[in-house]
Amino acid sequence: MPLDSALPALDVDADFWSLRFVEEASDDHVVRKNVALPLTTSLDRGVMASVYADGGYGYAATGDTSPDGLKRVLQRARDWAKVTARHAIADSQALPRPAPQGRYASPAGIAATAALSHKQWFDLLMAESQSAGDDPRLVDWEVSCEVVRTTQRLVTSGGGDVVQHYRFLMPSVSVTAHADGDTIVRTLNGYRGICQQGGEEILARFGFAGSTRRVADEALELLAAPNCPSGTMDVLLAPDQMVLQIHESIGHPLELDRILGDERNFAGTSFVTADMFGSYRYGSELLNITFDPTRGEELASYAFDDDGTRAEKMHLIRAGVLERPLGGAISQQRAGLPGVANARACSWNRPPIDRMANLNLEPGTSTFDGMVSAIELGVYMQTNCSWSIDDSRNKFQFGCERGRMIRNGKLAEVIKRPNYRGVSASFWRSLAHVGNADTLEVLGTPYCGKGEPSQVIRVGHASPACVFTGVDVFGGEA
Repeated sequence: MPLDSALPALDVDADFWSLRFVEEASDDHVVRKNVALPLTTSLDRGVMASVYADGGYGYAATGDTSPDGLKRVLQRARDWAKVTARHAIADSQALPRPAPQGRYASPAGIAATAALSHKQWFDLLMAESQSAGDDPRLVDWEVSCEVVRTTQRLVTSGGGDVVQHYRFLMPSVSVTAHADGDTIVRTLNGYRGICQQGGEEILARFGFAGSTRRVADEALELLAAPNCPSGTMDVLLAPDQMVLQIHESIGHPLELDRILGDERNFAGTSFVTADMFGSYRYGSELLNITFDPTRGEELASYAFDDDGTRAEKMHLIRAGVLERPLGGAISQQRAGLPGVANARACSWNRPPIDRMANLNLEPGTSTFDGMVSAIELGVYMQTNCSWSIDDSRNKFQFGCERGRMIRNGKLAEVIKRPNYRGVSASFWRSLAHVGNADTLEVLGTPYCGKGEPSQVIRVGHASPACVFTGVDVFGGEA
């Protein structure tokens, strides 16, 4: 049945039920070394039923969205709720029974009237690919863009009915250069780090036209550059590295289900404990982290989460002090803590769990030139290329694609393979400067993994450039 059609009468022996319909279509356009690869398309459609009954909570999913299919999937979810009630970790009788009403749509931009055809996409990407040049040291390059269109509808037994339409654009450029036994990969803001909601205006927003030539030139430049030196110094992190730092050492540690122990067998635990909220100094007074699913162009913006909670901007960390976790309605009830509207699922065949959505570092007042001038010895690092962090999301090590030395307040020579390491619990307290809005970029990742069974979900991050002092910096081997 169509997602916008009226539902049949559904008589379910339950305290509460919901149906979450998802339909997603994607087109992936790729040109590699001036060769257009076959268009990859997909279409996925189904429904998840969630039921509260006898204090238990059950869910079931199906690709059969006919009236009979909906009745059967609700019955299965009800049966699971009743059978597992005595083992439930949360009493469903105490959970919210939302009845949300509303609509949401990605920013239209020019998407509705001027979306590119498949031919136009391949023509655009081919022109970009051909601009890489013919230097023999360029051994591989790829230009791509994935376009995803998603419709979600949440219907609840209390009369709730929410429809949300999304359009995601995820362009990418990657160039590999090789000479004298050394190989360098340079990308445009990381692999699909440019990912936003909206239309083709996103390309212009990031200067996509001509970017392949710039990326290729930087790859060749890095081949000739020296390795990053090692030592304790300041680091100025560009937004396309900050987003990974925020994601790994703030976002994941603050997921409430992880703090409650749900993820320990797969994605690990957290150094954060429930008693830290309201008092723990997570970072310097310059650190202000918000959960903000209301910024239209950001990748994970929405009006309601997948449990029907209205999405609002909330501070997680204010002036360096930890205020609230990333926890949806069920985790909030279990932990007795306030949370946010972040119960999210990657598809119709997965239940909502606590996830990041748009997790942003609010801009400060420092200009880019001002941050550089404040550093006597340090490294400006751009674009994450590697990461490692322990099971409690505390000790970490990150590597970047490109660096520039900063000496006596001025940008100096380009260096390759800059790396740094630290401890989340102290690293954020060394935050000395936060860039102003002119340095902020809205980026993200389509590939955040978590949960059993596994869920890979889209997450947005907006951040300015930032300076950290006294950081352990080291170089890579050639």
